[in-house]
Amino acid sequence: MIFAALVILMLCLIIGVPVPVSFMASAACLIFFGGPEGGGYPASQLLPYGYQQMNSVPLIAIALFIAAGGIMERGKIGARLIDFVDVFVGHLHGGLGLVGIISCAIVGSICGAACATLSCVGSIMFPRFDKEGYPRGLAAALMANASLLGLLIPPNATLIIFAWISGQSVLACFLATVVPGFITIALLYIVNGWLLRGYGTRVMKEKSSRTFTDKVQLFQTRGKRALPALLLPVIVLGGIYGGIMTTTEASAMAVFYALIVGMFVYKRLDAKNSYQVLVESAVTTGVIMVMLYCVSMLSRLYLLEDLPGVLLEVFQGVSDNPMVIMLMINIFLVIMGMLMDDISVVVLTTPILMPIIMQLGFNPIHYAAIVGVNTGLGCITPPAAPVLYLSGRLGNAPIDEMMKPCLWFILLCWIPVLLVTVFFPKISLFLPHLFLDVPW
Repeated sequence: MIFAALVILMLCLIIGVPVPVSFMASAACLIFFGGPEGGGYPASQLLPYGYQQMNSVPLIAIALFIAAGGIMERGKIGARLIDFVDVFVGHLHGGLGLVGIISCAIVGSICGAACATLSCVGSIMFPRFDKEGYPRGLAAALMANASLLGLLIPPNATLIIFAWISGQSVLACFLATVVPGFITIALLYIVNGWLLRGYGTRVMKEKSSRTFTDKVQLFQTRGKRALPALLLPVIVLGGIYGGIMTTTEASAMAVFYALIVGMFVYKRLDAKNSYQVLVESAVTTGVIMVMLYCVSMLSRLYLLEDLPGVLLEVFQGVSDNPMVIMLMINIFLVIMGMLMDDISVVVLTTPILMPIIMQLGFNPIHYAAIVGVNTGLGCITPPAAPVLYLSGRLGNAPIDEMMKPCLWFILLCWIPVLLVTVFFPKISLFLPHLFLDVPW
């Protein structure tokens, strides 16, 4: 019956049934027909289980980080950050792309979601790309890939949920993706520069001709305007990594500080805009919570059906080598990421794959970094690819013009980062070991 439940889940996802409904359809199959003798499972025990799983303080951080991202977008806080970053790297070859990459990393470290990061930064960057003559397909593909840095540069909702399900330290999971995140930044810039071979425009030449005095003046004027915005990631990240605040407290501080800056410093927010942001954030959070509730019950049913044991037998039937099995797990994660969003992938697969990871002897914090990179790769790989399609809409770029540069980013950036993360565990475990004494 577990096979039938998986087939129902895959079919529902492929034909476009909403993810929570797909989860419940698969769960219903097991509730009515699962169990050792096919008699099903009592729903009276599963429904309270879903509620108990949702009764978790760290999940509050997801709603608050979503709200912080919305406030940053409406309050034009991201625009000040982008102007400031442009002073340092805008004059380089492909510098505008690097401005977008770094800005996505900064904004992503606050709102923690790829689509929110893309909406905040992309709405500002795409007109600048057009002004500088960037090919629209390349600009949209670059911003889609750069927005996924929000899944690697912590904090982010995906790793909060992973830590919640797996019982690992949230901070350790955050630290595990930092180094892969910076490697991704470097590779995105290199690949973007390679795709822009021989490229040069009047705007870029004007930036290159800036004198040292011009740069100092720009630094002073833009730095002064950007200082309140720059303090936001400092407060959030410094509070978390300094042990001053928990992740939930830092998310609440991010919302409060962003509201103050947006309303009283930059004066782009009023009571009406703030209310709209909070309503939109509540709707988004509600969708996520419903999905988490549904998938909590589904994951419980999969465990009762011993799906981890079944998968391990399948993997070991191919090879007994743990690294080969890990590669198969990565392929499985990428395929799942092609069919659903990052949060759904983490919630559905973590309870199933975590016992396998532990049995094979892999470090769970190392696996957190692998999950972070895999979900990023899945978010830009069709047919689902929600970030890719959103970037195309924001940048007015046809999807066919985006696919070729996006393929290069996948081949030359995401796959190398994934392979390095998988085969060199110390890269992702370096910071958790340094700050939290997580074993190698």
